[in-house]
Amino acid sequence: MGAEERDGGRERSRANGASALRRGAVDRPRVRLDLPRAPRRTFLPEYDPEAFGRLSEKIARFLGTGRFIVWMTVTIILWVIWNTTAPSGLRFDQYPFIFLTLALSLQASYAAPLILLAQNRQDDRDRVTHEQDRKQNERSIADTEYLTREIAALRLGLGEVATRDWIRSELQDMLRDLELRQPADAESDERDR
Repeated sequence: MGAEERDGGRERSRANGASALRRGAVDRPRVRLDLPRAPRRTFLPEYDPEAFGRLSEKIARFLGTGRFIVWMTVTIILWVIWNTTAPSGLRFDQYPFIFLTLALSLQASYAAPLILLAQNRQDDRDRVTHEQDRKQNERSIADTEYLTREIAALRLGLGEVATRDWIRSELQDMLRDLELRQPADAESDERDR
């Protein structure tokens, strides 16, 4: 079967589509392989790595507090006291405390990876912050260098212009000259009279 036959069949189905709809037949849409499928509703839980990361950070923060150490210590002490002093029928973990050892090992086996995951997430945040700080410092240095060049250009441009300090010193020199001349002028005026 060639491409022409397939295309011709498609054209025939399109041409006959209106009559097929009138007859009650359902015309199926063509499957397009160049477009992704529309998302389908699934009943399976979705894995969100950010939610799991946030949960691991909360657990790691709690494991690193004094409150956790106090609760853990109190629990272990009560466990040991109960299983050594309670009547034999009520003890659930006899002297070698195998179940307590299992519980502590299980807690440690989950705590270590959660703490490492929280540290990795913190390292990623620190790396991003460091990169942003470095870029900000580069921009600040570039701005400072630009302003330094502009100030140097202004100083070169103002080198030949009369500055306020130069005008002030010239005026003070002229004032001194006038003050020196004034007594001499007063004497000559008296002589002329």
